[in-house]
Amino acid sequence: MATPKKGRSASAQSKPGRSLALILIALVALTGGMFASGHTKPRLGIDLAGGTSITLRAVPEAGNEAAINKTNMDTAVSIMERRVNGLGVSESEVQTQGRDNIVVNIPKGTNSEQARKQVGTTAKLYFRPVLATEIAGGTASPSPSPTGSPTDKPSGKATDKPEATDKGSASPSASPTTQGRAVTDALKADATPSASASDKGDKASPSPSGSGGTAEADASALQAKYAKLDCTDEKTRSTVGDGVKASDPTLACGKNSQGQWQKYVLGPAEVDGTDVDKAQATLDTQRGAGWTVQMDFTDGGAKKFADITGKLAQNQSPQNQFAIVLDGEVVSDPYVRQALTGGNAEISGNFNQQSAQDLSNMLSYGALPLTFKVDSMTTVTAALGGDQLQAGLIAGAIGLALVVIYLLAYYRGLSFIAILSLLVSAALTYTLMALLGPAIGFALNLPAVCGAIVAIGITADSFIVYFERVRDEIREGRSLRPAVERAWPRARRTILVSDFVSFLAAAVLFLVTVGKVQGFAFTLGLTTLLDVVVVFLFTKPLLTLMARRPFFANGHKWSGLDPKSLGAQPPLRRTRRPAAPVDPKEA
Repeated sequence: MATPKKGRSASAQSKPGRSLALILIALVALTGGMFASGHTKPRLGIDLAGGTSITLRAVPEAGNEAAINKTNMDTAVSIMERRVNGLGVSESEVQTQGRDNIVVNIPKGTNSEQARKQVGTTAKLYFRPVLATEIAGGTASPSPSPTGSPTDKPSGKATDKPEATDKGSASPSASPTTQGRAVTDALKADATPSASASDKGDKASPSPSGSGGTAEADASALQAKYAKLDCTDEKTRSTVGDGVKASDPTLACGKNSQGQWQKYVLGPAEVDGTDVDKAQATLDTQRGAGWTVQMDFTDGGAKKFADITGKLAQNQSPQNQFAIVLDGEVVSDPYVRQALTGGNAEISGNFNQQSAQDLSNMLSYGALPLTFKVDSMTTVTAALGGDQLQAGLIAGAIGLALVVIYLLAYYRGLSFIAILSLLVSAALTYTLMALLGPAIGFALNLPAVCGAIVAIGITADSFIVYFERVRDEIREGRSLRPAVERAWPRARRTILVSDFVSFLAAAVLFLVTVGKVQGFAFTLGLTTLLDVVVVFLFTKPLLTLMARRPFFANGHKWSGLDPKSLGAQPPLRRTRRPAAPVDPKEA
C-alpha cells in the first residue's frame, strides 16, 4: 500500500511566524522612530491647523499692462510654490483668482513666517552702476560706505574689506552743485547709445518726461527728485522705483554698513537676475564677513558682469561702484578696481543666516514675472476645519463600527483576525503619517482624512475576499488547514488586482490634481499599499496559525468555519477515501 506523500503538503504550508515577526519589527521600528524624532502627531494642513491667507494683486509696469496674462500668472504661481516648498512649508496652496490675483494659503508650522515674507517678493535683481550716493537726509556722505567691495582676485567676489586708497581718491564731500553736475554728466552719457554697456543692444529709452524732452532735462528732473528723496520714510522707499524700466536710470534706497539709510542715483541695469545660474547662502569665516550669498552667473551673465566691472573700474568713486538692487532696494554697493571675470559674485552686507538663506532661495527659484502688491492678509482659524474633522471622524467611527458589527455577525470567530488586521493597518498608517510630515512635508488635511476613511473599506474587502475563498474550500469538503493554503493563491491574485486598480487611480489623481485633492490621493495610495503589506504579512499568517487551534480546526459553530452552517457535504476530504472493492472475477 502506497504511503501518502508528505513533501508537497509540507511545502504548501507557509511559515507564518517569520511574517508576523517581520511586521512586528517594522511596527516597533516605526513607532520608535516616531518617538525618537519627537513627531508623535501628523502635521496638519491649514484647514485643520489654521494659518495665513494672503491675496496678492499683480501690478503692471509702466507701459506694459499686457504682461498680466495667463502665462505669467501661471509662472508666478509655480515660482511661489517652489519658494514655499523650498522652505519646508507643506500643504501650502497657491492658486490664481480672477485675472490678476493670486491667493496663497500657508499653514502654521516651521518657517511659515519666512514664507509669508517671501511669497510675494518679486525678487527682481539688477546690477546697476552708481552715479551718486549720500546719506539720506541731504547731507553728503563722508564715505560711500559700501556694504561690500570686490576683491583683487579674478573670482569676482565682493567683500566688506575697505579700500582706503581708492576711496581717498574720490571727492564724496563735494558740494551739491558739483555733485549735481557730475550726475547730470553721467546721465547724459548714459542717454547716448554709445555709452550703454548692455550686451542686449538696447538703446536708451525715450525721455520719461515725454516727447521733446532732452537728456539734460531728464537728468535735471531726476537730480531734483534725488535732492528731495527721503529714504528714512518707509512709504517713500516702497514707491521710489515703481514703474521704472530696467533700461532707465532710477533712484533707490538702501542701508549702509552702519545701518544708515542711503539714497542713490543709479544708471540703467547692466546685469539682471536671469543671468544668475544659482545662489547659495554661505558663512564666511575666513574674512569675517559673516553670512553672504554666493552667486554663479550663466555664460552670458558672466560676460556682462566682466564688461560692466571693467568699465566701472576706470571711474572715480562713487561711479566705480555698482549697486545690487533687489526689488528696488540696494542690498549691496561694492566698488570695483578691475574687471571681474570669474563668472561668480558675492552679495555681502548686514545678513544673518535666515536673511541670507531667504535671499538665496528667492534667487535660486527665479524672479516673479510680475510685481505683486499685498491686497489682504488674514489669519485662518482651525475652528471650521476642526468641526468638519470632528464630523468626519464621527462618520468614520460609525462606518467602522458597522463594519465590525457585520464581521461579528457574519464571520464570528474570523472577525477576530479581521479586527486585529484593521488595528495593525491603522497603527502603520498613523506612524507613517507622523514620520512623513518632517520627512517630505506631508500634512494631514480634510481630504486626506477622507482618503484614510475610504481605505477602511478597501482593507476590509481584502479580508472578505480571502475568508470567502477559505469558506469555499470548506464547502467542497476540505478541512481547514488545507483550505487555508489552497484558498490563498486565488485570493492573492484577486487582492493584488483590486489593490492595483485602486493604487493606479490614486496615482493618476495625484498627478493630475493640485492642492487638497492631492492629499486625498496620497493617503488613498499609501493605505492601499499598506493593505497589501498587512494582508500578506499579518492576515494570512495569522489565519494559518489560527487554523491549527481546535476552535477553528474543528469547525466550532462560533468560529465562522462550521462545515454544517457552510453547507459542506461530509465526509470531509481530510483522509484518503477507502479503495473500491475488487471483483473476484476480475482478480
